[in-house]
Amino acid sequence: MFSALMLYQESKTTVAHVAQIDESQLPDGDTIVAVDYSSINYKDGLAITGKGRIIRDFPMIPGIDFAGRIIETSSDAYNVGDSVVLTGWGVGETRGGGLAEKARLDANLLVPLPEGLSASQSMIIGTAGLTAMLCVDALI
Repeated sequence: MFSALMLYQESKTTVAHVAQIDESQLPDGDTIVAVDYSSINYKDGLAITGKGRIIRDFPMIPGIDFAGRIIETSSDAYNVGDSVVLTGWGVGETRGGGLAEKARLDANLLVPLPEGLSASQSMIIGTAGLTAMLCVDALI
């Protein structure tokens, strides 16, 4: 069992609770990550408060990004212990996200944590910071 922020729909209202869940409640995937850090951005705020139609299937673990360590994988792309980052791909919207102690997904959605950047730093930047950086880089 591990902790996760779970979103439920009750009388057409989104309700958030920290719940104890087990791995069987995670979505399918070939890799399990121990989540060290996540962030809460605008889209997560909309999802958690129910202000936007971000989540359509309940219950759901929100969190569109996370950084952590692989604890189990059947993929050849990574090894147990590798540090990885996930941003986007519908995670936290259409499938369980990063606001939990564990996440299960396909390894092809992950990227290695860049050398010289800690998991904490990667989530301080977060998806919004990464997107802004890519936009500035494209403009330059």
